[in-house]
Amino acid sequence: MGCAPSIHVSQSGVLYCRDSDASGSPRQAPGASLGPVDAADAVSRSRAPGPPGAARVRRARAELGSGSSAGSAAHATTTCRGRRRRCCGSAEAETQTCRAAGVQVSSAEVRVGPMRLTQDPIQVLLIFAKEDSQSAGFWGACDRAGYTCSIARTPEAALECFLDKHHEIIVIDHRQTRGFDAEAVCRSIRATNPSEHTVILAVASQTSDDHEEASVLPLLHAGFNRRFVENSSVTACYNELIQIGHGEVRSQFKLRACNSVFTALDHCHEAIEITSDDHVIQYVNPAFERMMGYHKGELLGKELSTLPKSDRNRADLLDTINTCIRKGKIHKIHRDSGDSMQAEAHALRHRHRRQESLDGKSVSSRGSDAASLQNRRYPSMARIHSMTIEAPITKVINIINAAQENSPVTVAEALDRVLEILRTTELYSPQLGTKDEDPHTSDLVGGLMSDGLRRLSGNECVFTKNAPQSHGPLAVPVTINDAPPCIAQLLDNEESWDFNIFELEAVTHKRPLVYLGLKVFSRFGVCEFLNCSEATLRAWLQVIEANYHPSNAYHNSTHAADVLHATAFFLGKERVKGSLDQLDEVAALIAATVHDVDHPGRTNSFLCNAGSELAVLYNDTAVLESHHTALAFQLTVKDTKCNIFKNIDRNHYRTLRQAIIDMVLATEMTKHFEHVNKFVNSINKPLAAEVSGSRCPCSLPGRNAPENQVLIKRMVIKCADVANPCRPLDLCIEWAGRISEEYFAQTDEEKRQGLPVVMPVFDRSTCSIPRSQISFIDYFITDMFDAWDAFAHLPALMQHLADNYQHWKTLDDLKCKSLRLPPPS
Repeated sequence: MGCAPSIHVSQSGVLYCRDSDASGSPRQAPGASLGPVDAADAVSRSRAPGPPGAARVRRARAELGSGSSAGSAAHATTTCRGRRRRCCGSAEAETQTCRAAGVQVSSAEVRVGPMRLTQDPIQVLLIFAKEDSQSAGFWGACDRAGYTCSIARTPEAALECFLDKHHEIIVIDHRQTRGFDAEAVCRSIRATNPSEHTVILAVASQTSDDHEEASVLPLLHAGFNRRFVENSSVTACYNELIQIGHGEVRSQFKLRACNSVFTALDHCHEAIEITSDDHVIQYVNPAFERMMGYHKGELLGKELSTLPKSDRNRADLLDTINTCIRKGKIHKIHRDSGDSMQAEAHALRHRHRRQESLDGKSVSSRGSDAASLQNRRYPSMARIHSMTIEAPITKVINIINAAQENSPVTVAEALDRVLEILRTTELYSPQLGTKDEDPHTSDLVGGLMSDGLRRLSGNECVFTKNAPQSHGPLAVPVTINDAPPCIAQLLDNEESWDFNIFELEAVTHKRPLVYLGLKVFSRFGVCEFLNCSEATLRAWLQVIEANYHPSNAYHNSTHAADVLHATAFFLGKERVKGSLDQLDEVAALIAATVHDVDHPGRTNSFLCNAGSELAVLYNDTAVLESHHTALAFQLTVKDTKCNIFKNIDRNHYRTLRQAIIDMVLATEMTKHFEHVNKFVNSINKPLAAEVSGSRCPCSLPGRNAPENQVLIKRMVIKCADVANPCRPLDLCIEWAGRISEEYFAQTDEEKRQGLPVVMPVFDRSTCSIPRSQISFIDYFITDMFDAWDAFAHLPALMQHLADNYQHWKTLDDLKCKSLRLPPPS
């Protein structure tokens, strides 16, 4: 069974090597010497009271190293496993090491929560005054298990060997006391720090049948973990070691890993506490002690709420805690009754922080290198780690976490649900419940709020821009004052919400945008603000309108003119006017004019599914909205005759451009609920608080802040873009017919091209237009216009919305699928 060659260096300076020759006997390395050690003195001193921990280790080492090198060199001969061994040096102090021969020893992988650890082969220390069949049994068991085994014959050699190797398992011969006191040896080893994670096994003598079995309590009190009744069978010893290795040793290995985590927590600059189910404090780090003004001993085992206030626990403690919460400096880890960290607690309350982090392993196992590690400089990384990069939602989550402490169970559970919702990616997108699972609603929402990334059938089409169609012979006026009388008469009523855009479309031969644009831009002083001539403005309006597709049933220049009209109407409302400056008004009017330029009459989902050039160009994200803004600026700046921005300074141009882009992108429906909810939370709710406080609603604090102006401008164009259900009934019905026809045409083309049908309900042979309008109003319109009305005060629009909804509801109740009831026969 021999052992592979190995060398052991004892703390006293004696080198022992075990050869792989046939004898297998240990021999002293050349030049090694060993002095006599008073074993009885060492054992008696280990029993005496003394300094704990490291101090006792240092004293033991001093005692063991105090002998003279000129001591006895008497040789001893022993017999083990039928082999004759010659012991080098003193017979009172000898160690031998065996590594398994012929056994492939590999490290084991152990998981502790999210940690992945590698456990080295287990080391075993046998302490026997003389070798016999029992020590040979454990030696053979280690050989079979692949464990590294060392043998010591005296307490001094055992202590030195353990301090050198930190064995996981120690087997001490407790059968007879002539060689040494086994319990005293165990106590001396337990007095050292490394023994905290070591399993010590006592080999006890067998009891005769007429004697009662001895209690294990004296062994446990002495520091032993287990008792093994003598059995020299290698298999019995092997089974015992294997059970210890897979049980206590692995558990102790995991505990050592946890100690490194606690070392890291101790060095963390953020306040951390660990509590039980009942909020009893089980651990706090020094940062938490400093924040609370209490020492660890005063906090452990108590509830934080029961601690009395004192000079250390200042009256401004709540402010201190709130400040730390806002900065994300307080973390609470909640443990269940099983004393294991809850996975949910890790996810909700314990976040990995890049700032001021510390490697637990480097602290626990390489403490001597800590200073040199701190002296290493990484300037770039240091700057990054010193930055506080924290989103507002993180601060909200931290505040909720703090509020959960000492809260009733029902409140804490409700807050847990809140945290789950806040961590979803789609915070503002409502989820359709079973009551909303209407095919019209589902198809409409799917078609408008997704980019249509679905599996293609293999057929792809590339959408090409329709060539601008020639218009009628109607001449474009040089100025708005030169407009024909029929057009001028219609435009006299353009400030009214009931303005009929379809009559203007008819008299202008489908060029309402130029005429309405000249009138509205003149009223708002756009030319004066941009420092451009009316001729330049007229040329620009002509270019923009020429790039709308009159062949589209809905997304044509008439729709653009309608959105421009609604935008101008909203800008004239008192509270909107008081919240925006002239640059915002000009940006809103321009954005309304260009917001659907070159629209192909198909949705974003269609373009993505078809693999169109635009979808590829804009990475399937806000395809049309990105195209509208990009093309609008390209058309504007490519010709000086229509460049309305050519005379404004660079800073004004950049600000105006960004505002226009932001407003057009806001019309993309995938962000609809995000924009509406932000407006409600940032504008409506503070306004309601002001009104309830009997203060002037026009003095809304922060209303003119840039971030709030952005929200207001987005709502202006969003509401203007989908204001059809708020128009007078005849106009509403006309718009409903036009958008339905455009969706019907898309469904027809999807079927022809073999593409996924984005909105199957919009099949011209089966679709219920009233049902689709009801779904659109319920899902998109009602909440948004309620919020907009609360700010801009639009009673006429809300009345139209109610009347129109009732119209569609009546048709739907009568199972009518058309725009109007059929005439009586």
